[in-house]
Amino acid sequence: MIIFGTKGYLYQLAILTLVCAQCGNPAAHTLRKRVTKFTLFFVPLFPVSTKYTTQCTFCGAEQKVTREQAEQLQAQAIGGGQGGQDHGQRSQQQPYQS
Repeated sequence: MIIFGTKGYLYQLAILTLVCAQCGNPAAHTLRKRVTKFTLFFVPLFPVSTKYTTQCTFCGAEQKVTREQAEQLQAQAIGGGQGGQDHGQRSQQQPYQS
């Protein structure tokens, strides 16, 4: 018997202050990366899909973004509000199981 399937991982890449497209409020948005991996005997082997989203913390609206947009937003979060200098604040990439 062969046991296979998929497992999802959710990474929080950054927290940004953006104007929400849904509610129009300037609020914190979380930039997230969702990776689905193929598993064989409960061992994750390789990624099947990767999706990026932002979620408004005010109204909860979620919006899909491309990988390029996510990279730009992450770079903005790291160096944007600090005058281009990094003061030891890096994005956290902790997996959350879904």
